[in-house]
Amino acid sequence: MSCALLLTEPEETTRAFLERHLTQDGFEVVEAENGSALDLVEQARPDLVLIGDPEGLELCRRLREGEPGRSWDRAVPVILLGGQQSDPVDRVRAFDRGCDDYLDRPFHYDELVARIRAVLRRVTPPSCDRLEAGEIEIDRPTRRVTVAGRRVVLPTKEYELLVKLASDPHRVFTKDELLREVWGFRSRGRTRTLDSHASRLRRRLSRPGAPPYVRNVWGVGYCLLGD
Repeated sequence: MSCALLLTEPEETTRAFLERHLTQDGFEVVEAENGSALDLVEQARPDLVLIGDPEGLELCRRLREGEPGRSWDRAVPVILLGGQQSDPVDRVRAFDRGCDDYLDRPFHYDELVARIRAVLRRVTPPSCDRLEAGEIEIDRPTRRVTVAGRRVVLPTKEYELLVKLASDPHRVFTKDELLREVWGFRSRGRTRTLDSHASRLRRRLSRPGAPPYVRNVWGVGYCLLGD
């Protein structure tokens, strides 16, 4: 399931860049313009608010304090993007107003996405102990994996890759995302680690005459189940 992200960013080029890439990375992006952020927080109920507005400190304060006659989740996660001239004092003030994270400009997109996911993990209730995808069943407390009732023993990284893919089995996870979140790599480089593990995992999960699990989407990444 995708996460809804409210984006308020006055600079048109940056806003278009973030909207395009965040959408490609699986987020449902709602853009706020012309002071509409509070209205959209109330209406859209986003999972996270990304503020690049010059009035971000004031907006964060109003989100946290609430307003008479209005209703929104005052605990909604907020990430502030600092201005071009921001300094350590701005960062301290941002956290004082209630933001969950703060990123200086110029920022790197990969770091921004990593911080968004980290904030969402902190506020999301622990995932269920049992995952199911097709004929695959995963019992997370015992790390037991079965396919159509057959026990499959997986090495650590193949197990962690399977859990990641099974968390949203029809979604295509990018290679950079999987390498970052399963292996902790900051960039893909020329490594074949993911492809090798995905290939071995596919073989271990295979069933005679059945479509394969762990599907390679050429040029993008991997998903557990096809359409």
